[in-house]
Amino acid sequence: MKKKFGDRKDGVLLRNIHPMHIVMPLMYPNRCDNEAFISERIDLTHVNAYLEKKNASDPEYRYNLFQVMITAMLKTITLRPKMNRFIANQAMYQRNEVSAAFTVKKIFSDNGAEALAIIHSKGSDTIDTIHDEIYRQVSFCRSDKLDDGMKSVDLVSKAPRLVLNLLGALLRFLDRHGWVPYALIKGDPYYSSAVLSNLGSVKLHAGYHHLTNWGTTSVFCAIGEIKNRPFYNDDGSVTMKPSVDIGLTIDERLADGYYYSKTVRLLRKLLENPELLELPLENEVDYE
Repeated sequence: MKKKFGDRKDGVLLRNIHPMHIVMPLMYPNRCDNEAFISERIDLTHVNAYLEKKNASDPEYRYNLFQVMITAMLKTITLRPKMNRFIANQAMYQRNEVSAAFTVKKIFSDNGAEALAIIHSKGSDTIDTIHDEIYRQVSFCRSDKLDDGMKSVDLVSKAPRLVLNLLGALLRFLDRHGWVPYALIKGDPYYSSAVLSNLGSVKLHAGYHHLTNWGTTSVFCAIGEIKNRPFYNDDGSVTMKPSVDIGLTIDERLADGYYYSKTVRLLRKLLENPELLELPLENEVDYE
């Protein structure tokens, strides 16, 4: 699409939208003041069987739940485009790409450094191409090299305190207008469609995680520990199943509750039927 006045380099200004979506950012300008939290428990019975089958033929770099979760989130946002919107400077934009970001712990210790990874997806991607890209980025992140996000942080952090305060005010101004230089934000997870946090890898439960007023991310997903938990059947009996709890924090200004409800149903469908992730992200899924 040809760029028009008001568009940003990372998104297109939405001009023909419901008046409510024009007014809400004016009334509630801060993303962190408009968080909606949704918690879900996912039955992993089919996922575990799927992963066992996938890993039987290639045990070298194993498929895991986190890769399934990233791919499912990318496919959900691809098929539910309102989830790929963001509000900046009191206006709503449609993001130019679908992406997912996460943090990689280099070493599991109190002093272990962290690195940032971002998956920039295409409509033709599948769980196999996402799996390979995650492997490439995680391998790089766990090396001694600095990723793009940490390079920017490292550069800025070396300035004197007064300069840091002035620089912070300038960057926040540039951020509101979409003018932050790409070199500074190309590795910033909060300029992606969604940020995912694998809390289960550090033995934590899934729970609420805030959004940020910095950047453009409108969706945060926290993933908890894998455990056997009770599931109640229609007849009142209880079955213990392997499961994971996830917590979704969403900017409620993007759409209405009905749209969010269908989005969560789609995400659940993909996680409980992971073979659907072998189809391109852009392929539609029947989840009604």
